Amino acid sequence: MAKLLLVEDNEMNRDMLSRRLTRKGFDVGIAVDGREGVEKAKSGEFDLVLMDMSLPEIDGWEATRQLRDDPATQTLPIIALTAHAMAGDKEKAIEAGCDDYDTKPIELPRLLSKIEALLNAAG
Repeated sequence: MAKLLLVEDNEMNRDMLSRRLTRKGFDVGIAVDGREGVEKAKSGEFDLVLMDMSLPEIDGWEATRQLRDDPATQTLPIIALTAHAMAGDKEKAIEAGCDDYDTKPIELPRLLSKIEALLNAAG
């Protein structure tokens, strides 16, 4: 069973998405801000990170850069999650080090296909 780290500060989004992913068979860990997300991701126990980009403490862009700068996490798959779907955001996420990008509100089938593709590529 793949272990996902969901880095999301909005309690309602966090609870809904973690429950839906758990029902799909994933083990889901939670971080509520960018700093906690980086610390937990560096623990080495996660297979993939779902990173909200608008976070307190440090935002998802900076958290992703910190994970990419660390040899222990530089290949950990990261999917950016953002409600700010504007032109150039996907490119900005990829440039920051994310492997993929998805918009909120989350469409679970679309997100699941992105998660599966990255887990299979990393496998």
